[in-house]
Amino acid sequence: MTDISKLGEFGLISRLTDGHNPKNSSTLYGVGDDCAVLHYPDKEVLVTTDMLMEGVHFDLTYIDMQTLGYKSAMVNISDIFAMNGTPRQMTVSMALSKRFAVEDVENFYSGLRMACEKWGVDIVGGDTTSSYTGLAISITCIGEAAKDEIVYRNGAKETDLVCVSGDLGAAYMGLQLLEREKSVYYQQVEEAKRKGNKALLDQLEHFEPDFAGKEYLLQRQLRAEARGDIVKRLRDANVKPTAMMDISDGLSSELLHICTQSHVGCRIFEKNLPIDYQTAVMAEELNMNVTTCALNGGEDYELLFTVPIGDHEKIQAMDDVKLIGHITKEALGRVLVTRDDQEFELKAQGWNPLKD
Repeated sequence: MTDISKLGEFGLISRLTDGHNPKNSSTLYGVGDDCAVLHYPDKEVLVTTDMLMEGVHFDLTYIDMQTLGYKSAMVNISDIFAMNGTPRQMTVSMALSKRFAVEDVENFYSGLRMACEKWGVDIVGGDTTSSYTGLAISITCIGEAAKDEIVYRNGAKETDLVCVSGDLGAAYMGLQLLEREKSVYYQQVEEAKRKGNKALLDQLEHFEPDFAGKEYLLQRQLRAEARGDIVKRLRDANVKPTAMMDISDGLSSELLHICTQSHVGCRIFEKNLPIDYQTAVMAEELNMNVTTCALNGGEDYELLFTVPIGDHEKIQAMDDVKLIGHITKEALGRVLVTRDDQEFELKAQGWNPLKD
């Protein structure tokens, strides 16, 4: 393994970005000077930034550096798609502690590049520095959209349909599965240490977590996918959402953002929430309410959007898009209708990054 200090900052940057040639005409100049140079003559520029902290947003016990790079890029790309835009460029900054070698960072960039190549995004700059507390990642994604094509959160109107792509709650269930197996591992290690059982400790170096039949949940948690395919499908069908968000903090939280900023209410129906079979099985295993997981789990990175009621047939004909409810007057509140027709106020119980 190569010590990062042997390469230095510029040597590391050169090694990580060698061979990454710009693909977008808007990228006039990428890595190699004090600034990247971008040119957008006829489009609005979209910019989104995410900060990812070890121990808060990811755990290197169960995510490798390549997968972390892929997910880090995808969650930013997802924000551009959520505005109905096209991602074009990305900057990447990292703070690294001494436990990371050059090869670790190369693996991270390998995953990052895979995500960027999938959606034609150029890596045009960033920064590296040292950290005393672990790994910190900051990514900025830059995109473009025609002025009249941008979709904000504040455009939902009464009688609009509420739609969601994919399925909900799987990423959260994947996290619960990973945390369960991590807990099992550390319990066994502590027990072996307590008994002084060196043979068992040696065996635990090859600990195999029980993920059988749950592969989809792991994929949804570890390898997030931005839903640019849904954006393209909507464009091809000539459907422009009136409001849209990606689901990072949970469906209920995101839908309440749309309702608050659009000054509307909503009614969504429990029976219409798209839930994968593995999600339902895992929730039952953990004695958790699967609807609560679907509403509040977060990290699905599916698209939540509203469309005019006149687009009903187009939405119905779309694969991997589900109609889950409709927009109402603000005075009627934000309501979840259960399978037995009871009504409950929708609450934002999704993940709060600033909560202890």
